[in-house]
Amino acid sequence: MSTKHSKAAEAYLKDDAVVTRHDQTFFGVRQKRDRMAQALPEWEDLREAASQIKKHTETHLADYLEQFEQNALQNGVHVHWAQDADEYNRIVFDILSQHNVKKVVKSKSMLTEECHLNENLEAKGIEVVETDLGERILQMMKLAPSHIVMPALHVHREEIGDTFRRLIPDFNEIAATYSAVGGSPADKNDPTFLTYVARMHLRQQFAEADCGMTGANFGIAATGDVVVCTNEGNADMSTSIPKLHIVSMGIEKLIPDYQAMGVFQRLLARCGTGQETTVYTSHFRGPRPGGEMHIVLVDNGRSEIIGNPEHWQTLKCMRCGACMNTCPVYRRSAGYSYTYFIPGPVGVNLGMLRDPHQYYDNVSACSLCCSCDNVCPVKVDLSTQIYRWRQQLESLGHANKMKKMMSKGMSCMFNHPKVYKGALWMSPVANWVPGPLMNLKLNPWAYGHKMMKFPKKSFHQLWKKEKL
Repeated sequence: MSTKHSKAAEAYLKDDAVVTRHDQTFFGVRQKRDRMAQALPEWEDLREAASQIKKHTETHLADYLEQFEQNALQNGVHVHWAQDADEYNRIVFDILSQHNVKKVVKSKSMLTEECHLNENLEAKGIEVVETDLGERILQMMKLAPSHIVMPALHVHREEIGDTFRRLIPDFNEIAATYSAVGGSPADKNDPTFLTYVARMHLRQQFAEADCGMTGANFGIAATGDVVVCTNEGNADMSTSIPKLHIVSMGIEKLIPDYQAMGVFQRLLARCGTGQETTVYTSHFRGPRPGGEMHIVLVDNGRSEIIGNPEHWQTLKCMRCGACMNTCPVYRRSAGYSYTYFIPGPVGVNLGMLRDPHQYYDNVSACSLCCSCDNVCPVKVDLSTQIYRWRQQLESLGHANKMKKMMSKGMSCMFNHPKVYKGALWMSPVANWVPGPLMNLKLNPWAYGHKMMKFPKKSFHQLWKKEKL
C-alpha cells in the first residue's frame, strides 16, 4: 500500500510550531462557525432544507440544466458544454483566441484548478493573473492551494513580503506611494502594507486585461444567473473592466431558484469562514453593454458520480471548506500532504471518484470521528463514504498487508474467547519489557505513541466484580 499521504504528513509534523499554528488557525475558523450556528435557532432546519434542495436538483439535473441554458441564452449569454477537462480547455482557448486575448484576470475557481486551465493557457502564450489575494500569492510562489476557501492561510507574512519584493516590478514605487498617503510600516512585512502593495499591483493587472474569468458558487436555473461570492470584490473587478467575461461552472452548482439561493446564502459564509455573509455576493445575468459573456458548463465525470449509488451525495458539496476546518487529520497534516488537489474529507472522496488507483492513499487520512458530517451544511455523509472506500481497498488491490494481517489476528482473538482471555491475562507482562525492546519498528503502536501500561485487572474482571 502506498504511504504517500502518511509520508508527507510525517515530514510536515517535524515542525511542531508550524503544525500547532495550522491546527489552531483552522480550528479557530471552526469555532467561529459554531458560534454562527448557535445564533440561529433554525440552523438545523436550514441544513436539512439545503440537503433536500441539493438532493432534488442533482437527481433532476438534466431538466435544470436545460432550463438554465434556455434562460441564459435569453439573457444574451453564450452557453458552452464541456464533457471533460480537455474539451473545457479547448473551448476557453477558442473564445480567447477569437478575441485576441493576451492577458486574463481570474477570480478563484477550483474547477479551473481541476482542469489545469492556467497551465494550458500559459503554454499557449496567454498570461493568466489570479486576482484573489491568496491565490495570487500562491501563483507568484508557484504553489498550489492548500485549502479551497483560504488557499494561502498556511503562508507566513515574511514569505509573502519576500515574494512581493522579488516579483512585483514596481514594488518600490508602490511603497513610496504608501508612505506618501500616510502609511509608514515599522515592519516591512506589515500585513496592511503588503495588502496595499497587492491592491496596487492587481489594479494594474485589471486595467491591462483583455478578459475576466470567474467561477460560480451557484447557477440559478429559473433565471440563468450566475452567483459569485467573494470577500475582496475581485470577481467584480475582473468583470467590470474587460468586456469579455467567461464563467467556468461545474454542472453540480445549479440550484432551482432564488428561494433556494436564500437558504444557501445563509449557510455558505457561516460554515466556510464564520461570517454572516460574504462581503460581496455578485449576480451575473448577462454581458455588460458592448461586451460578451460566456458560460462553460463542465461535466468532467460528474454525470458518472450521479450514477454512483454509494457516493453520489458528494456532488451536494458547495465547497465551503467546513469539513477541512474541523478535520483533525487535515488540521495537523495540512493540505499539501494530500495527493488530490482538494484536501480534507471531501477531497478524499472526490479523489477516489476521480481515480481510486491514483488517490487511494488519502483514504487513510481520516480518523472516522464524523466531525465533518456534523458541520457539513448540506449533510454530505463524508465519513461514511470514506469508510465505504476503505472496504473497497482489497478489491482495488490496494489493501495494506500489515493491516490485513492485524485484522485477521484480531478476528481470530475476538472470535475465540479462550484466546482473548489468555491474551488479557498475559498482557501485564509487557509492562516489564524494557522500553527499547518495545519501541521498535516491528511494533507499529510505538511509533508516535508512548507504549501503554497494561492494568493488572481487565475491564471484564472489574465489571464482574462490580456486578457481584
